[in-house]
Amino acid sequence: MEGSKGEEAQKQKEFVLASVSELASSSSSSSLTPAVARFSAEDGVGELRFQQEAESDARVNVDLQTAQLFKLGPVQSVCISEGSDTGTEKLFSRGVTIHFKNEEESGAFHNAFEQWKKDFIVQGKKLPNGEISSSKSKFDDKIEPSSAKMYFHYYGQLLHQQNMLQDYVRTGTYYAAVIENRVDFTGRVVVDVGAGSGILSLFAAQAGAKHVYAVEASEMAEYARKLIAGNPSLGQRITVIKGKVEEVELPEKADILISEPMGTLLINERMLETYVIARDRFLQPNGKMFPTLGRIHMAPFSDEYLFVEIANKALFWQQQNYYGVDLQPLYASAFQGYFSQPVVDAFDPRLLVAPSMSHVIDFTKINEEDLYEFDIPLRFVAAVGTRVHGLACWFDVLFDGSTVQRWLTTAPGAPTTHWYQLRCVLSQPIYVMAGQEITGRLHMIAHNAQSYTIYLTLAAKMWGPGAEQGGIIQESSCKLDLKEPYYRMSQPQAYTITQDQQPHQQIQAQDIPIHSQDFEDSEFIPQPSPSSGVKMTLADFARSTGSLKDTL
Repeated sequence: MEGSKGEEAQKQKEFVLASVSELASSSSSSSLTPAVARFSAEDGVGELRFQQEAESDARVNVDLQTAQLFKLGPVQSVCISEGSDTGTEKLFSRGVTIHFKNEEESGAFHNAFEQWKKDFIVQGKKLPNGEISSSKSKFDDKIEPSSAKMYFHYYGQLLHQQNMLQDYVRTGTYYAAVIENRVDFTGRVVVDVGAGSGILSLFAAQAGAKHVYAVEASEMAEYARKLIAGNPSLGQRITVIKGKVEEVELPEKADILISEPMGTLLINERMLETYVIARDRFLQPNGKMFPTLGRIHMAPFSDEYLFVEIANKALFWQQQNYYGVDLQPLYASAFQGYFSQPVVDAFDPRLLVAPSMSHVIDFTKINEEDLYEFDIPLRFVAAVGTRVHGLACWFDVLFDGSTVQRWLTTAPGAPTTHWYQLRCVLSQPIYVMAGQEITGRLHMIAHNAQSYTIYLTLAAKMWGPGAEQGGIIQESSCKLDLKEPYYRMSQPQAYTITQDQQPHQQIQAQDIPIHSQDFEDSEFIPQPSPSSGVKMTLADFARSTGSLKDTL
């Protein structure tokens, strides 16, 4: 009996409200005071109608099929939905601000809204156009639930937000990019995509934004509300909306998007896709995006210390009598497993053996589907003769403001950020001579754990007289999971030069035009046996440092 009463209360049809007004409406638009909200259903279609008590003609209709309800405060909420312009039949978003008499009425209205929406939308009832409504968003279709749960849990914690806020290169560059380009923000509508703590929304408000919609899917949205409420002079122009960008509705189009969608190697966590979806859903034609474009930079590197460090991790599995157990059958798998982890750390730029090349991602033009896979041909010319241990990668992004262009870079040698740099280490290095061409391919494929599988191939082409008639003389490949990096994160070490080494000249990051070309797949060089491979590596390392005992 009690249960049925509770259900009836949740499905209450009529509420008396303190007032209702359309969000972002002009001052001449009427505000309904007091007002009545009525839920109704006709032919299986749910509708919410806001109507002034004394004037039946003054009303606002909301389709429950597209409506979403967000709590702005104890007695204030906003209802956002798709409406229709009767003159042009063109769909547009509209919002209604609701003021309740008390918190109890607010809670009852929210419960009723969810119950009505559930009955007429989520359970798959037929819509007027004959389509079946689905409760899953595009994000849910792409990302496995366990990954999404961990992702939003991670970013819902203040300690992780603090880690990003204390990256003063990151935060300072964003602040400078916004404040130095006030002309792009003053009097404009801004959407903060993945707002986190709300710091970028507050920057936009400082720059004079007319209104900022801070969209955040994690529990950090509640902290953002507190932070924004604690800065009332700015917060009165900021609305925090808790939900996924792929799902929420906004009452108006944005003039500018601001976001921090970059992960390790720029693309990790796949938030760039969300940024592009926000562009397609919310941004006015010719609107601005901060950041505007990103570049992934790549260059081959030589780092004997790092190579031996990774190889040595697998030595544990060479024990023949571990409590009476021979571990060697797992050595080869462990050896490859350690080399399947990209290394995240800061390194000395003098370890680069060739000028870098870059791959550009224009956030204003790229399609979401183009972010599912990257296939980048590689071509470098070695500046020194050395062993190439893999490919070093970093990124930068451009804030293309009307007044000032600002770059945020994670390059080696630049002030270190919380992104550091990333290196893909080959389990079988290749040898090159100065002037020799290094070719290959970096192929990255998105997976549903919000990251990418990386396939890297580097090859040294024939060098010297007759090179045009020669082919590839060395090739090495590896497969890595960007989701599972080795967080080494050491600061760049002093670069020591041994007697048998030539000093590397500092290689400046620069763009080299690369023409797309297909490289023929070549057979991989067979891996050495586990024992011989490691012995060779350690011997090489000992020769380059003078004493194996002193360095290990």
